[in-house]
Amino acid sequence: MLDLEFSSEQTMLKETLRDLFDAEAPLTAVRDLEDDPRGYSTELWAKLGELDVIGLMLPENHGGSGMSLIEGVALYEELGRLLTPTPHLVSAVIGGGLLARAGSDEQVAQWLPGIAAGSTIFSVAWLEPENGSSARGVQMMATPNAEGYTLTGTKRHVAFASSADQLIVLARTGNAPTDIDLFLIDPKASGVRLEQKFTIASDAQYDVHFDNVVVTDADRLGETGSGWKVWSKVLEEVWVLSAAFAVGAAQYAQEITVQYSKDRQQFDKPIGSFQSLSHYMADAQTAIDGAEQLVHEAAWASSVGNPINKLAPMAKLFACRTFRDLTATAQQIFGGIGFTVDFDIQLYFRRAKALQLSWGDDRALSEAVASAVLD
Repeated sequence: MLDLEFSSEQTMLKETLRDLFDAEAPLTAVRDLEDDPRGYSTELWAKLGELDVIGLMLPENHGGSGMSLIEGVALYEELGRLLTPTPHLVSAVIGGGLLARAGSDEQVAQWLPGIAAGSTIFSVAWLEPENGSSARGVQMMATPNAEGYTLTGTKRHVAFASSADQLIVLARTGNAPTDIDLFLIDPKASGVRLEQKFTIASDAQYDVHFDNVVVTDADRLGETGSGWKVWSKVLEEVWVLSAAFAVGAAQYAQEITVQYSKDRQQFDKPIGSFQSLSHYMADAQTAIDGAEQLVHEAAWASSVGNPINKLAPMAKLFACRTFRDLTATAQQIFGGIGFTVDFDIQLYFRRAKALQLSWGDDRALSEAVASAVLD
């Protein structure tokens, strides 16, 4: 039977994580890390490793905990609540997920235990300048040569690239839309150059430039031409977890907005007592609760082995749109001071838009939902 409530163990996990983030990753820490080249706290990352949270969803036989996407949602709702920046998504979810699905025995043994422990960090180089997020958007060619392949081009929005031990790079190996492979590349290898980019979210993103970078067959994850299929499955989990992050962040943004509307007085009464503002906040709460249920349904479906090719993009589309709309309205309720750096709501407002655009924008998600509905 469908059950979208957290179990007692999952609730305990959330409470443990909330206590940790309240103590070790308050919003002041988020402010301190804005535009930082590394972009995350190594001390917090170490504590997550000690709690076995980094490898939460990775296989037990390689150092992970073997948990489901439900436990992942519990983690990401708490990460989102205080906008906690970590490389968990790109390293443990994407890097670890791709390795677990497509890596050779040697690659898995070499890298996955370190990823699960947090001692090794992966990132992913996917998007390209002026190209979209579909398979056709991957245009950087892996050109055959005597040693294997040569890669030349630029990848954008590569999170935490300066901290990565390895990059997983999507590159084209044929002319068909999905003729794409995944290659492991050391970001310190000859021909690789990192360029930090400054974003609306002030997070750690990089352009990564490849100039005749040589890779071999041993650097490939999976068989030739299988990269996009594997990538698409991992991306579904990324969508659900990004939606969970948005839900946690939206809930906290709603909390501080409601509290401000109670504290701020106009005409000798709290501004939250005015019908127009109270209705905005009521509509926002309705949307948050709907987004939460959609995220939990997607996680539950994954945990029982049901496909999430429709639920995952729906969850991210709705949750990130809710987060974006809520924070935009919250800015209006706070008024002009809401845009100043002294108030926390601007942190949520800026990150809401960045998250909405990350890992597939609204158009790409709508197309994924339409494909699942019409197929």
